[in-house]
Amino acid sequence: MTSDVDTAMEALRGLFPETPLQLNEHLSARYGAEIYLKREDLSPVRSYKIRGAFNFFRKVLADDAGARSFVCASAGNHAQGFAFVCRHFGVPGVVFMPVTTPQQKIDKTRMFGGDFVTIKLIGDFFDQCYKAARDHAEATGALMVPPFDHADIIEGQATVAAEFVAQLPDGRLPDLVVLPVGGGGLASGITGYLDGRMGPSSFVFCEPAGAPSLRRSLESGTVVTLDQVDNFVDGAAVGQIGALNFAALSRFSADQVMLLSENAICVTMIDMLNVEGVVLEPAGALSLTALDALGREALEGKTVVAVVSGGNFDFERLPDVKERAMRHAGLKKYFILRLAQRPGALRDFLNLLGPDDDIARFEYLKKSARNFGSILIGIETRAPENFAALKKAFDGAGLRYQDITENEILANLVI
Repeated sequence: MTSDVDTAMEALRGLFPETPLQLNEHLSARYGAEIYLKREDLSPVRSYKIRGAFNFFRKVLADDAGARSFVCASAGNHAQGFAFVCRHFGVPGVVFMPVTTPQQKIDKTRMFGGDFVTIKLIGDFFDQCYKAARDHAEATGALMVPPFDHADIIEGQATVAAEFVAQLPDGRLPDLVVLPVGGGGLASGITGYLDGRMGPSSFVFCEPAGAPSLRRSLESGTVVTLDQVDNFVDGAAVGQIGALNFAALSRFSADQVMLLSENAICVTMIDMLNVEGVVLEPAGALSLTALDALGREALEGKTVVAVVSGGNFDFERLPDVKERAMRHAGLKKYFILRLAQRPGALRDFLNLLGPDDDIARFEYLKKSARNFGSILIGIETRAPENFAALKKAFDGAGLRYQDITENEILANLVI
């Protein structure tokens, strides 16, 4: 596999230069380690997906240089890589996207593909979109370009490893490689390239908690299709890992797959934006969130490569990311209070707040009650321990309240 990957990497240099491998001083100091970030968010399409798409097209067109068309189904990074490569090779392609795809992603795909790509919006969900793409391929003879479950896609993604091995100082290999996992193309490519040079225990995989397709499959010993998926980490929210990808990753233990909460990923995104000025999409922050979950004790003294898989972030999502990050950090909570309907009751409540507490939301939920009213209140503070003091003040004042911050059903209804 190594020589084929090296050939693919050389071919890629006609499309874009290698992405940087950067020693991150901030994270290295935090964990007492050498933390290198492989910055796939700095590729021409701000993700590694362009690699697999390029390798797929390169091999197909080498075997059949005649004019033919290609098709893919994607609402994200695969579509943009596909479009960029269509324009590069001058071949026509059709991208099927759900109708619900954010306009920003549609516009970027159109920009990368130019006149060589047609975008079709079909269905509210990806499964409907994917079926339409398959139907189009069967009806027209267009070649379907899969996002991860194909040997040429895996080989293209493996060029990430070929690059960082050459980029590490003194010709050394890392002690640990941290890899985000969605469909498994990146992880199977990198581990395959390094097989025989790094042992299985040298890899840590990370998935969003709401889409643990690799973890569940390794636990079962076979490919598992998840009943439901949380789409917040859209670049890695895959309901079923690819068959080829699972075959390549089945030698690893389920314990090597870390499941990371979506809200913890948001903390990483905000931290990297504020401290480093680096814009990451949720999937792109997975490997860095895993570093925090591993902790200093597990990382100290080691050389670590964390693959930053993408930076296609729609800033319209920033308020939601900030909200999730504050809740995860314990700096924001939501309460439903039962407040007496009398003059001065609100003032008495406000006097219970500490000097670092701030009201971020205040809404009457029920105004018709004669003696008491229900109030939704959101409170932000500067340190999580402040909420213990605030709840003690609530109890001392005899307030009836419910903390609904972690009550997913109720919070989704009223927040």
